[in-house]
Amino acid sequence: MMFNEDSRVKIPAILHLTQLGYTYLSLKESSWDVETNIFADIFKTSIERINPHLESQDIERLYQEISLSLDNNDLGKAFYNMLGQRSGTKLLDLENFGNNSFHVVTELTYKNGEDEFRPDVIVLINGMPLVFIEVKKPNNRDGVLDERRRIKRRFQNKKFKKFVNLTQFMIFSNNMEYDDNEIEPWQGAFYASPSYTNPIFNYFREEIGFNLSQVLKPLDPDTEDFVLRDTNYQAIKNSPEFLTNKKLDSPTNRMLTSLLSRERLEFMLRYALAYVNEYSGIQKHIMRYPQFFATMAIQEKLDKGIKKGIIWHTQGSGKTALAYYNTHFLTDYFQAKKIIPKFYFIVDRLDLLTQARDEFTARGLKVHTVNSKQEFLNDLKTTTAVYNAKGVREISVVNIQKFHDDKDLRINLDYDISIQRIYFLDEVHRSYDPKGSFLANLEQSDKNAIKIGLTGTPLIGRDLKSKDLFGDYIHKYYYNKSIADGYTLKLIREDIETEYQIKLKAALDSIDIKKGDTDRKLVYAHPSFVEPMLEYIVNDFEKFRVRNNDGSLGGMVICDSSEQARELFRIFNEKFGSVFNSLPKVAEEDTTYGNEWSANFKPKKAGLVLYDSGSKDELAERRDQFKSGKIDLLFVYNMLLTGFDAKRLKKLYLARVIKSHNLLQALTRVNRTYKDYRYGYVVDFADISLEFDKTNRAYFDELQEVLGDEMESYSNLFMSKEEIEVNISEIKETLADYELKNAEIFSSQISEIRDRGIMLKIKKALEDARSLYNVIRLTGEYDLLEKLDFRQLGRLRIMAIDHLALINAKQALEHNEEMGNLLNMALEDVVFLFKKVGEEELILADRLKDILRKTREGLASNFDTKDPEWISLYDELKRLFENKNLSEVTQEEMQRNMHSLKTIHEKVKELNRKNELLRAKYEGDQKYARVQKRLLEAGKPSKIRTAIIEALQNIKEQADMSILQRNNTLDNEAYFKREVARYVMKSFNQSLTTALDYDTVIFISDIIVNEYMNEYYNRPA
Repeated sequence: MMFNEDSRVKIPAILHLTQLGYTYLSLKESSWDVETNIFADIFKTSIERINPHLESQDIERLYQEISLSLDNNDLGKAFYNMLGQRSGTKLLDLENFGNNSFHVVTELTYKNGEDEFRPDVIVLINGMPLVFIEVKKPNNRDGVLDERRRIKRRFQNKKFKKFVNLTQFMIFSNNMEYDDNEIEPWQGAFYASPSYTNPIFNYFREEIGFNLSQVLKPLDPDTEDFVLRDTNYQAIKNSPEFLTNKKLDSPTNRMLTSLLSRERLEFMLRYALAYVNEYSGIQKHIMRYPQFFATMAIQEKLDKGIKKGIIWHTQGSGKTALAYYNTHFLTDYFQAKKIIPKFYFIVDRLDLLTQARDEFTARGLKVHTVNSKQEFLNDLKTTTAVYNAKGVREISVVNIQKFHDDKDLRINLDYDISIQRIYFLDEVHRSYDPKGSFLANLEQSDKNAIKIGLTGTPLIGRDLKSKDLFGDYIHKYYYNKSIADGYTLKLIREDIETEYQIKLKAALDSIDIKKGDTDRKLVYAHPSFVEPMLEYIVNDFEKFRVRNNDGSLGGMVICDSSEQARELFRIFNEKFGSVFNSLPKVAEEDTTYGNEWSANFKPKKAGLVLYDSGSKDELAERRDQFKSGKIDLLFVYNMLLTGFDAKRLKKLYLARVIKSHNLLQALTRVNRTYKDYRYGYVVDFADISLEFDKTNRAYFDELQEVLGDEMESYSNLFMSKEEIEVNISEIKETLADYELKNAEIFSSQISEIRDRGIMLKIKKALEDARSLYNVIRLTGEYDLLEKLDFRQLGRLRIMAIDHLALINAKQALEHNEEMGNLLNMALEDVVFLFKKVGEEELILADRLKDILRKTREGLASNFDTKDPEWISLYDELKRLFENKNLSEVTQEEMQRNMHSLKTIHEKVKELNRKNELLRAKYEGDQKYARVQKRLLEAGKPSKIRTAIIEALQNIKEQADMSILQRNNTLDNEAYFKREVARYVMKSFNQSLTTALDYDTVIFISDIIVNEYMNEYYNRPA
């Protein structure tokens, strides 16, 4: 027995939310403001309860203020600030969270003009739709990815701006367990904050768990019946599958408990959201689950009186953001104890101070930078929580390098129980020398202070361990989990090509300098060595961009010395700069994947970042220019190896061996997620393999000691040869039946394929080959390149993509019995494969796509595909694209199609309007709307609509009640048919003046029973 996403995921989710304390509302019995989807009556009653001092006119003005704020282009920041108000007029009671109103509704239309969408489940807090949940049925990969793309398009639609601004976060689930081997996550339950561009979906892996008897109340039978009646799913009540889907530990229900139980929802709304001013504009971030559980772990330690410890979170997991979130959480934690918290973020380098300052500022904190002993003393002696006029929360960022060796720094402060200093010590794997003065002075300054160390690579050596200095681990999140969660990438290590190894060795042999340790850095900074090294880097980086068809990618060269960095930078500007300043020209062609190697991919500008290569402002500007894409390559020595977070940095050139934890810190500069890249790349000039293996083993042993059984999930930071070989085998197996050497034969073979699933597998195999081409070459496992002809596969991939697009269109046009083809797929993204000539064609194509999307969605939303009028409209849409060569659509054809589509769209809207009126007669039950239409079409038992409606309404009430009250009614179809026949005879005899004959009774009851059984077995209506 199979069920659709409503019965398998949505209805169980709604029932679970009622167990979490949400009251289910029927939209049939409710009213709301269609401009905002705020339920005004609930809102006003709740606001009056929370703010008893307000008059009705005050509440009305507040409502209007909210509505106006939702028109801002601020991603809802103004509204969120109102939502978090603790004093004065409050939208939420955050001090007594249970005092708020909690409701859940389904299929609430988000509409502006002709544009609309309906989230599956909407959570209302005080009548405001703050969270929505989208569900998909399991084992439907394409459906899930299509839904994600639809959400992205909706949020980019300016007509939905008010709804986006109002939404605090959303949940997306297809009720499956996570598959950590998927590069593009499609199965599981995810959560995201809204975005005008591209919502980022996060995993959530529960670490603490719940006492469900305290969080959940038993499912109320009357509530269940009410929900099933209201959604017209009475038929599924007693099915074994539905009982299974209601289990408390299903993936969807676990996510709902984790994020929407009262205590968790309160935390999410109070502390887990942050507005960040990024280069691309304002973004709304939501806490990642390791940040949340680290915060919970900090609270647990503080509750036990433990005041120091280490957060071991892998690089790229957001430790600075964690500190930001905790300035808010810990402020409330201590203020509840009538204690004023003061926050400090301790760094040991100027560039880290600048970065921390910018990250905190971007999130809205007031930042004080401390660069001297006296500034630190003055800050410590301040006993107010904030000392800015606006009352904005503050943090002091302290650069200890300015005074950590000062033996005279003795800070003696009176012990003040009303002040709690909290030190976040960044990168506690270096510079915090226990024999030095700073740690001792920090300890003496305030023995009551809380010290939280942050690191992705704690010191674990024999002589010095981070936890010996800073306490035990508070929370751990290591890179295998981060990779599985999609926050960081695996790395690919590349040896330099043999040709250049020979060139570099020859250069070294030609340098007439003593090659001892003292002069080593001079040797490697000599122009004779630097010039071929730079030539390799520039050419390799250009090829890297070409293969990815992406000129936005950035690179970093970690140099052997500051002298080498200066020389690389000088030669780049002198030798290559003159080339890049000339007119663009086409260089050699790399036909691996059909791309031309263009001068547009050449690195045009480099930056030098050394501690003495410019002023503080100049260095900060170079760093910002690189992040924003204005600098292509950075030459560095020691700076930017830690804490530098630039997502576009995807290639690292390593010119020296870096030891221990510093090596992992440097490598993971390229492991941030960016677009759809699967890996970060490391070009190894210095042969780090032995040092990496040694370092990795040390951390493996430390994790084994700390984590025990969890080590089963530990994985290597680099992609292994074994993983590559497995992928190669899978590609070969998928393509085994096809001729790969002759492109014409391959094209002929796949042109015979009609099965979309088969073509998807072929396309995926060829795309995997495209990704592995670089991987194999970069890892130095050149023998693997011989196992497949990667250049040829690159050509075949283009053919496969084109043929799949045609299959998509063809199937969509031919199989109107499956609405999931033409109507639920984004046909507009498939059919426009024409060659775009100019701006007019592009503008016209966008308009045509828009009207096609609206027409397609309008037809797809119709619940009666057997309606002759619907079939006629479908056929009209189908004829527009039949017998067309989709790669050669002309402007004239687009113009004609535009006119035809507008006509079809108007008819679709009118048909849907009439259908909605009809469905409303049966409390939204589309089954009976279809029954009525079939009876009127057949002229049985009458063409008097009022008599048919009255009779069917009575039959619906009796049949639904029978299903709800009698277990397994629909398992005995013969019994149910007899019952329905009895209802039909009685109801129609009351409505009509003449009694029904036997054949007519059977005709009507068969149609009704068939509707119920189709629903029960999830068959097409």
